[in-house]
Amino acid sequence: MPVLAMLFAVFVVAFEELVEWRFGVAGVFALVLLSIGWHAKNVTCSCVGAVVLTLLLVH
Repeated sequence: MPVLAMLFAVFVVAFEELVEWRFGVAGVFALVLLSIGWHAKNVTCSCVGAVVLTLLLVH
């Protein structure tokens, strides 16, 4: 189980670095909003994060 948690943590950090490299600070901000909204079950927060990420992907 600890190995699985470690692999998941490495994946999350690598994904965050990829988003920051590709989309900059706005991408990290959108990703944080999306995760906070997901964990807090706040639809508004997660929708704002998803919209910002979508706009960054389309741009």
